[in-house]
Amino acid sequence: MLALAQRLDDNFVKAVELILQCRGRVVVTGMGKSGHIGNKIAATLASTGTPAFFMHPGEASHGDLGMITKDDVVIAISNSGEVDELLAILPPLKRIGAPLISMSGNPNSTLSRAAAIFLDSHVSQEACPLGLAPTASTTAALALGDALAVTLLDQRGFSREDYALSHPGGSLGRRLLLHVRDVMRSGTAIPTTAASDSIKDGLLEMSRKGLGMTAVLDAQGLAVGIFTDGDLRRAFEAGIDIHGTTMGEVMHTRPHTIQPDQLAVDAVARMEQFSITSLLVVDQQGNLVGALNMHDLLMAKVV
Repeated sequence: MLALAQRLDDNFVKAVELILQCRGRVVVTGMGKSGHIGNKIAATLASTGTPAFFMHPGEASHGDLGMITKDDVVIAISNSGEVDELLAILPPLKRIGAPLISMSGNPNSTLSRAAAIFLDSHVSQEACPLGLAPTASTTAALALGDALAVTLLDQRGFSREDYALSHPGGSLGRRLLLHVRDVMRSGTAIPTTAASDSIKDGLLEMSRKGLGMTAVLDAQGLAVGIFTDGDLRRAFEAGIDIHGTTMGEVMHTRPHTIQPDQLAVDAVARMEQFSITSLLVVDQQGNLVGALNMHDLLMAKVV
């Protein structure tokens, strides 16, 4: 790989520029072990901002060439550059007009000479003790493909948010794409009591909704406070009459809130900042639209 890095030249730059100018997709192809490497390279390109797919060269001769247009760029991988299945599709690729980038360990091969751009991936010897099984050569091809993908990512200004869009099922996707509105309790699932209600009423509401807290609303329906399990324990310790004391007397005023369009990960950060386990969700006018606690965020795998 160190030798490979030292051999990077203008052809690598030209390959990057050609792919950046591509109006279609990058089609990666290769046979055998090179095909497995090509499949991974195509997947890496696709997930980092360069639309790409893998085409099996054997199937290409039996109809799959129809997937390629003149607006595409083809990357063909072969250490020898003399694989029959790849050579068979060179004439039709030329007729289609899709430019060809070869990735090969043999600069004088038929494949390399037919390509518009040649990327040298040769190795001095395979890691296989027999010198036969593709080992070092496939590693070099994979590294070269990853270098292409990362350079293209950088040139496109591809961001973490862009990456998350193509990985919605991963942890990064959840952290960067999931919003508070996606995990909050809403409607009748929000625990609410009036400031004039008794602590007993608040306790019953908390038990019904199971969030470990209740929002306290004024006569206009705005959230003016919050009452939590911790507040309830402190009320009992102080000997407060739960029947005669109102929620307005024991609630926390100015509760911590978050807006529904904020990222769920922001809710986690806010809870950690203030050492709390729940938040009220309000719109820009201060109207209560939801509630959530740390358990909701855990269930959504945001933390």
